[in-house]
Amino acid sequence: MKKYDAILFDLDGTLLPMDMNVFMKEYFKNLCANLSYLALDAKTLTDCVWAGTAAMVKNDGKRKNGEVFWETFQSLVKTDLSEAKNTCDEFYTKDFNKVRAATGENPLAKTAVEAAHKASPKVVLATNPFFPRQGQLTRISWIGLSEKDFDIITSYESDSYCKPNPMYYKSICERLGVEAENCLMIGNDEREDGYAAKAAGLDIYLVTDCLIENEKYPCDCARGTFSEMCEFLHSLAK
Repeated sequence: MKKYDAILFDLDGTLLPMDMNVFMKEYFKNLCANLSYLALDAKTLTDCVWAGTAAMVKNDGKRKNGEVFWETFQSLVKTDLSEAKNTCDEFYTKDFNKVRAATGENPLAKTAVEAAHKASPKVVLATNPFFPRQGQLTRISWIGLSEKDFDIITSYESDSYCKPNPMYYKSICERLGVEAENCLMIGNDEREDGYAAKAAGLDIYLVTDCLIENEKYPCDCARGTFSEMCEFLHSLAK
């Protein structure tokens, strides 16, 4: 059985069960409520957030994702956003928890991460760095995890690439000081977690519980239910 220098986990749809469309609808409802003082209708505010997200996806690595997001958002809103940034920081700490209702339970999440630690010296939360670190921490708390469970947690403060750019994965490997071919990515999206990570040189395991298929970006790799993936990790630790 192959030994890995690092095991990477996706969050949304992998460790944290969800229907992405349902989650995003609830997320924007609560975010817009917190930013209502900007006097923007919900559609305009949502479009601005998506524009900032698209800019992060295109980030070329020269700046952090957060810088790119707020610069894009600012260019569209054309108002002082200093208060908005503070409001968002508070949102991800408090009211973001209301979005938990749009996600599922996963009693095996802790088991999977613990198994990964036994199988590899490094374990990474490789969730797309669209959110600030606090947003990532809040979401993992919904499944009984904390920052102590991971060696790296990608966020828009720390990262300069996003999925599906293979450089996202390569940059994580560089930070860890490991070779990509000695790393395993566990995700649920055939393009973002499969094709892109494989292009970077990682091995892949796709969890099928909330699988996002993509005919244009097929990924020939190991796959199974979350429970089966846990058994696979246990086998790696032997």
